[in-house]
Amino acid sequence: MDNIVDTRGLKCPLPVLKAAKVLRDVPSGTIVTVWADDPIAVIDIPHFCVEAGHQLLLQSDAGSHQIYMIKQTASI
Repeated sequence: MDNIVDTRGLKCPLPVLKAAKVLRDVPSGTIVTVWADDPIAVIDIPHFCVEAGHQLLLQSDAGSHQIYMIKQTASI
């Protein structure tokens, strides 16, 4: 089952920091879903994925928040 990181209500940089913490602790290939409502997350989370070497599988608008599905692909 996918890990869900609910960062709704948190502002930059907390959504990225919380996602990074979970991604650091899961094996490669694990998919982590992040829920965020910070408008800056649409820039921060994709940028984080590129910089950290993770694969952004999905970036979607769910109305009141965004959904990001990130595959842990970085070498630890």
